[in-house]
Amino acid sequence: MEETISLQDILKVIKKRLFLIVSLTIISVIIASVVSYFILTPVYQASTQILVNEQKSETESIQSQEIQANLQLINTYNEIIKSPVILDKVIERLDLNQTTPQLSEQISVSNVEESQVISISVEDEQYFEAVNIANTIAEVFQEEIPVLMNANNVTILSPAVHLENPSHVKPNELMNIAIATMIGLLVGVGLAFLREYLDTTIKTEQDAEELLGIPIIGIVSPIPEKELNKRPYSPNSELSRSKSRREKLV
Repeated sequence: MEETISLQDILKVIKKRLFLIVSLTIISVIIASVVSYFILTPVYQASTQILVNEQKSETESIQSQEIQANLQLINTYNEIIKSPVILDKVIERLDLNQTTPQLSEQISVSNVEESQVISISVEDEQYFEAVNIANTIAEVFQEEIPVLMNANNVTILSPAVHLENPSHVKPNELMNIAIATMIGLLVGVGLAFLREYLDTTIKTEQDAEELLGIPIIGIVSPIPEKELNKRPYSPNSELSRSKSRREKLV
């Protein structure tokens, strides 16, 4: 016969192993807090925006087809920004102690949908370094794109600025703690049910009643130790008492 577990049984196990569940959750939260606040290095982000299009004369009108063509070139510009043609010069100007692939991993390039505005974001452990890299990338791109492509109208819309008290983007301490709390709860509940499944001992009358499937009609209480000390049991004394009783009867 298949065994079924009711909600009452689940709550009973959780209540019984509540200390284990709470302990593992607290340990997980403590570990996540220590790692997030004291071990992981904060990472800061700086962003700049540039506008790229072909320069038009005053009498020349901008056709919708030309706008669509510029939008299609945005992906090309995104790749150019992260290419060695741009990043090598950025590393040289800022005298960075890193390779082009390493710098490329710190950079993310995106554009707003149906827009010719390109957003360049740079992440670094030093905020001022992220600002300098973002601004230098925009400047080098502005200088090099007319040579690489027919786009001689690059405008830096919003350069990255230095802040006195910047906030880091990584790690997200609250998110890490929330995830650790969920993991601690899941592990605690899992271990609670595992221990309950492996524990076959009978500790209470309820365990015996559930195991045997019959109601308990009485409980034999243990004799207190003080009572045993007051009237110690002696086989010789009991034997002599029974012998004296038989002699009297004779």
